Amino acid sequence: MLDVERRVLTTNHAFCRSTGWAVEEVAGKTPDFLSSDHHDHAFYETLWQSVIIRGYWHGEVWLRRKNGDVFPNWIVANAIRGHAGRITNLVAAAVDISEHKARDERIHHLAHHDVLTDLPNRALCLERLRMAIARAQRTGRYVGVVFIDLDRFKNINDSMGHHVGDALLCSVARQLLLAVRSVDTVCRMGGDEFVVVLSDVASREEIAQIVDERMLPLIREPHSIDGQELEVACSAGIAVYPEDGEDVDHLMRHADAAMYQAKSAGRDRTLFFAAEFHHQAQRRLAIETALRRILDRNELELHYQPRVEASTGRVLGVEALVRWTHPELGALSPAHFIPIAEECGLIIPIGAWILHEACRQHATWIESGLGAIAISVNVSAVQLRDRKLPEAVASALSELGVISSFIELELTETFLMENASATVECLLALKAVGVTLSIDDFGTGYSSLNYLHQFPIDKLKIDQSFVRDIVDDPADLAITRAIIGLGQPLGLRVVAEGVEREEERALLLQAGCDELPGYLFAKPMAD
Repeated sequence: MLDVERRVLTTNHAFCRSTGWAVEEVAGKTPDFLSSDHHDHAFYETLWQSVIIRGYWHGEVWLRRKNGDVFPNWIVANAIRGHAGRITNLVAAAVDISEHKARDERIHHLAHHDVLTDLPNRALCLERLRMAIARAQRTGRYVGVVFIDLDRFKNINDSMGHHVGDALLCSVARQLLLAVRSVDTVCRMGGDEFVVVLSDVASREEIAQIVDERMLPLIREPHSIDGQELEVACSAGIAVYPEDGEDVDHLMRHADAAMYQAKSAGRDRTLFFAAEFHHQAQRRLAIETALRRILDRNELELHYQPRVEASTGRVLGVEALVRWTHPELGALSPAHFIPIAEECGLIIPIGAWILHEACRQHATWIESGLGAIAISVNVSAVQLRDRKLPEAVASALSELGVISSFIELELTETFLMENASATVECLLALKAVGVTLSIDDFGTGYSSLNYLHQFPIDKLKIDQSFVRDIVDDPADLAITRAIIGLGQPLGLRVVAEGVEREEERALLLQAGCDELPGYLFAKPMAD
């Protein structure tokens, strides 16, 4: 309660508890002792003039406690009028809104930051990028947008658990923050993808220097997670304002396209955006869109390439190879559309169709009198991660009445070795169904002989890259002989892929290879 001169007449106990001032300490004073630096003199004058002229005022005011702390309050001030309408007193009621404001700020923070890493999220990233572009337009400087994707991060999640993956993402976030300047922004877009906005840079060369000499080396340093050291590689794509785009949308899309191209080119590298990346990204999007309707439109078909016995030339079976002829894009190589199908999860239904179609063709050949012809089918790493795969294989065999030993599943060496301990269980489940298992592209990755012995594998398939130069390169011939010498004592049949010349066949036969598929015998053909 104040008089018309704004001198304090009395206060209640709540005021004393909140501010630390006693009643006798403030009586007779004006409220200036409560003023904080959050507001200037004009603000307070406007407040009191409103009370006098309009009879009331309400709003947020930051007050100062006796100990010097400032805190937010919601204040309602009213004028009390006596006879003849004259103001006799002023009354102000204040409510401490510190918790309310903290809650609002927390909600605002959560709306604009990633919950796991506490980095700015996509919404705040786009806002920061808009601000950086506006600043660059005034100063004539550059802005760099860097898309960073961790290579093979899913393997870490699948093999070591999501808690390890989450801890690794937090560690990468901390390293990125150490690498950038105060004017830059590090964001997490979701999953294992980060975006860094480099503001106020002088040139493309400076952007490249920040990325190659500071950001990526820090990401590639060992990360201590649960008492073990994890190393992770990453692919990065960069778009630069104004050369690669003058607005947020173009810069983001072009940096994303460059990052995807870096991954497609072999991962663990950095690429600046180039115009052709945009066309490739558009083509990729068109392929992904078409893949979502591919089974409904019956656009897939299987071709079959014979597998012959090296010593006799007798046909032992065939390898099923998927082919796709798009009505507008034409014939598409599996090397182009299978990786896209894997990335967007469509390889699961496509792989199921391939297996079912191979089993159907096997049954058709038997009905037509050709006999039981063994068929090998490639299985994607994504399919192997699906715990329902053994059940799906058993279901396809049962539905079409196919003897399981006539179906061979080809698994890539790289995936098996990256997830060796977890893979054994999956392979045992597949083996229990009765199918034959082979390691495809053997020799291109790192194999632990201990796990190779534990895997219930029936065959090793030597990668075509060794067979192609076996005649002219003694090293490739030595590697091929070593693989044959490794596999056969373990009870494994050894297959050499891609035999195209008679000289290759002769050397492989001499080395003791068991099977020889390739163009020398026949090209893949429709049923």
